[in-house]
Amino acid sequence: MMSPTGPEPQSEAKASSPVTSQPTPRWRRVGVVVALLVLLVDQISKAWILQGLDLPAKRSVVIFPWLNFTMVWNHAVTFGMFGGHGRWVFIIISALAVLGLLCVLARSRRRLVSVACGGIIGGAIGNVIDRLRYGAVVDFLHFHIGQWSWYVFNIADSAIVCGVGLWLLDSFLVERRSHHG
Repeated sequence: MMSPTGPEPQSEAKASSPVTSQPTPRWRRVGVVVALLVLLVDQISKAWILQGLDLPAKRSVVIFPWLNFTMVWNHAVTFGMFGGHGRWVFIIISALAVLGLLCVLARSRRRLVSVACGGIIGGAIGNVIDRLRYGAVVDFLHFHIGQWSWYVFNIADSAIVCGVGLWLLDSFLVERRSHHG
């Protein structure tokens, strides 16, 4: 299996980096833009949920028969796992993950890996900002159908999950190409 940075496609346009004078695939810049967009949308949505809609006071608002905005202060990680470890543990782990992903993004030569890194980075930073500002992550999206109910999450969580999914898809596609020539 190939590394996440992989060989650079021949058809990819290159631009020169002013710092290194080495070719820089445009997908790295796309990853940074994705990270910034995810962070912006995440923080705007949370500000609106907290101040505009005042969801902490309302607790839950029905949007559609299958979607509520439900206020949850998440002191743990995804799906409430590993609760009770304190916010600084999660902040440090997230910061280290972001640094690692920035290194992968800086070396990335593949579109899906760059976009995936951007989504994960933007989402992780958004949740770190919540932990620093509020001591917990602001979760509010609650999907449900009948008796079935999904965990409450936010835009940052969605971007992280989609980023992981894209990265897995990229790995699958690279593996498939290597077997099929």
